[in-house]
Amino acid sequence: MADILTEIRKIPPVTRFLVGSSLGVTIPALMKLVSPYHLIFLSGRVLDNWEFWRMYTSFFLGPMRLDYIFELAMLYRNSNALESTHYERRSSDYAWQLFLACFALLGLNRPLQSMLHTRPLLHTLTYLMCALSPPGAQTSVMGLITIPVAYFPYALLGMDLLMGGTISAAQGVSGMLVGHVWWWLIWGSGIGTGGVYQGMYGGWGRAPAWLKDWFGERDDYGRTGSRRGGVQAFAPRQRAEQAATSGRVAGHSWGSGQRLGDS
Repeated sequence: MADILTEIRKIPPVTRFLVGSSLGVTIPALMKLVSPYHLIFLSGRVLDNWEFWRMYTSFFLGPMRLDYIFELAMLYRNSNALESTHYERRSSDYAWQLFLACFALLGLNRPLQSMLHTRPLLHTLTYLMCALSPPGAQTSVMGLITIPVAYFPYALLGMDLLMGGTISAAQGVSGMLVGHVWWWLIWGSGIGTGGVYQGMYGGWGRAPAWLKDWFGERDDYGRTGSRRGGVQAFAPRQRAEQAATSGRVAGHSWGSGQRLGDS
């Protein structure tokens, strides 16, 4: 049991929350301990009866079928890939941006009258993960075929269209749209090298101070260097400014020298 808990703690915190929430919401519904009716999103019940938990549970209630295992595995893989690489040591930023993305999904799915947002959330994380992947990267579709990772969101959308019809595909499009806006505004159409936000609204993606404190993270945004693997790289001007503020002289120290006429 201790070994299992140790392995669980190795999972990044936000990914651990997502997977735990999915299991915590779906398994009771599968075991008929809770009616799915109390877990789906119904705007009337939320606004009139203040049943705000539906906004949360609607993102994590999985299908009452065997393919829930596939969705859970994809949720873990995509979120873990994002949090372990592009959001390394910045889980608070990931949590904050995910929180904003979920509200965007709620707004986009209102016209569709979506009662579940599990699949749109999966599409959002999948799109962002694929957009931040290196060019030429490959991925496997259900372990059957290998395709370029850039095409995977569209393959997933095609599966939704075949298995769930146009409504399911429209929900998938809403997730891809949120994922694209997330990538464009925060990451600036880049691949997230070094975990540096280059988008026009990259500052919006930085977690509030209270959230960073809750995650036990430091605010390292004073410099815009690239942080990967414990190494931080600065541009020459940045390096000089940092040396000036710390009282050190940038470059090689040639000594004080002697004036002419001194013996």
